[in-house]
Amino acid sequence: MPRATRLTPFIIACALFMENLDATVIATALPQIAHSMGEQPLRLSLAMTSYMLALAVFLPVSGWMADRFGARTVFASAIGVFTVGSVLCGFSNGLFELVGARVLQGLGGAMMVPVGRLILLKTVPKDQLVGAMAQMTIPALVGPAVGPLVGGFIATYASWRWIFFINVPISLIGIALVLTLIPNVREEEVEPFDGAGFALSAVSLAALMFGLENVGRTVMPPAAVAGVLAVGVAAGWLYLRHARRVPRPVLDPSLFKLPTYCAAVLGGTLFRIGIGAVPFLMPLMLQVGFGRTAFESGALTFAGAVGALTMKTLAKPILRTVGFRRVLMGNALLSGAILMGYAAFRPETAHWVILGALLTGGFFRSLQFTGLNSLAYAEVAKPRLSRANTLSSVVQQVSLSLGVAVGALVLHLTQIVSGGAELAPADFVPAFLTVGGMACLSALFFVRLPPDAGAEISGHRARARAKEPPQALEAAD
Repeated sequence: MPRATRLTPFIIACALFMENLDATVIATALPQIAHSMGEQPLRLSLAMTSYMLALAVFLPVSGWMADRFGARTVFASAIGVFTVGSVLCGFSNGLFELVGARVLQGLGGAMMVPVGRLILLKTVPKDQLVGAMAQMTIPALVGPAVGPLVGGFIATYASWRWIFFINVPISLIGIALVLTLIPNVREEEVEPFDGAGFALSAVSLAALMFGLENVGRTVMPPAAVAGVLAVGVAAGWLYLRHARRVPRPVLDPSLFKLPTYCAAVLGGTLFRIGIGAVPFLMPLMLQVGFGRTAFESGALTFAGAVGALTMKTLAKPILRTVGFRRVLMGNALLSGAILMGYAAFRPETAHWVILGALLTGGFFRSLQFTGLNSLAYAEVAKPRLSRANTLSSVVQQVSLSLGVAVGALVLHLTQIVSGGAELAPADFVPAFLTVGGMACLSALFFVRLPPDAGAEISGHRARARAKEPPQALEAAD
């Protein structure tokens, strides 16, 4: 494999590192930001969901722009936009200023991470894809590992604004590496952009996610929330009708006819809704519910990222030995059960128990994400990779945003029922049980997969049929 191709996963990881660092840092510092702006911590969930909303809305453009202008050009530009948004976040003085800056960050992120993944899909052979995915995410997982510690330290001992400024040097390094070593892969023939489809999908996604974010809140009247949700459903229905009539829709629903893609994306949606709530709920429980400082919270929650980082070196042999179907089914149940176990945490729970639970949860969660991200492309032909990557990325961001919205909604409703003015430790129990149960239910999507599903990527079928020793299989990768 050429040297530039070998380095591609690690270069793309610079962008993932920056985005993941930003996400985990802001989650840890959320109570401090809320206090600084005179807002309730639950309202600051908008700072997280607005970013994910912008990602979901603009992601459909990413695949077409990469095909039209070249993946390297779009990737480097996206890193720059993301960084400008980060700087504006650091200068924000109110909730809506912060939300606006986060939307700009989301615009950059929408072009950054999915285009980086697309570069990987187009430059790495399928039989080496699992290894390349793991190589890409190992450096990227350093962000979540150090993010809680960095965010907690900055929020406790300095100003939270510095959280956003640390992206600047990382982005400059990333842009330099991209422009130097990444190939500017693009399609020779690019079909016209589906503008009508983009408009309908943007309205649908924005309305549905904004409406769900405000269900049960006091920000909007219930009738207004219902109206927004109705607009989202109507726009979604119109989009599906539109997608059947055009040759290349911006989000291609026909991809769900591929069994592995359907199982990985739809099953992954339910799993990510459950897991997506953790970065919001856990720091809030430790700081507001248990009275820990931001640094103490970060020192505990970083264990999940350490577990995820450890798993990345083991994911490939596990999938090769066990196969996608059994791994995704069993691991969804195990990860969901661990997530529900977080409901048992109390202020007096020993730190080593919390660390162990978060470490174990991160370990198995990472295995599931590696399996889902790899299996999704097992049956996708190369000409459709761009569309498959775009649709998968949109669904992923929607599900993670819904995770925050579901966690915040259950927490808000529990607080109303309990009648407390402030969040109490017991208020977090229903939220963790709910999102953990949703992660467990995702296992149902993998039941109907054949035992050798995705074998071309994992090598599982080759081992079962040829009985080759592990050395031979490793040599073939």
